[in-house]
Amino acid sequence: MKLDRNAHSVFLLMYHLVLVVKYRKKVIDIEVSTRAREIFERIQSKYNILLEEWNHDEDHIHALFRAHPKTPISKFLNCYKSASSRLLKQEFPSIKQKLWKEYFWSQSFCLLTAGRASIETIRKYIEMQGEKV
Repeated sequence: MKLDRNAHSVFLLMYHLVLVVKYRKKVIDIEVSTRAREIFERIQSKYNILLEEWNHDEDHIHALFRAHPKTPISKFLNCYKSASSRLLKQEFPSIKQKLWKEYFWSQSFCLLTAGRASIETIRKYIEMQGEKV
């Protein structure tokens, strides 16, 4: 895997993010997921983040992304969750019927560093999301 660089360091910081819809409501389809990904990609450059992999199930998303050592991950997540919540509910009125309050995402999230499993293992896991075995 190619390492990232800046003037004084070499690094590879990979994160696996899982965001769950509030109350585990099943509101994510391919259109909602695609739009959620677009929002992620629009915001990522402001935080030195690069999306590597994305997939979804009906009530959650998985994202594999690279970050810079100085990236404020919690600020990025707050920004993403706020923007995507607002935009997804505006653009997909059917979501408002299932999520009547202001939140789209659950307050909690899962963020894992990709150090214990190979990136390919995580990538395959994310690719398989939503498939019935």
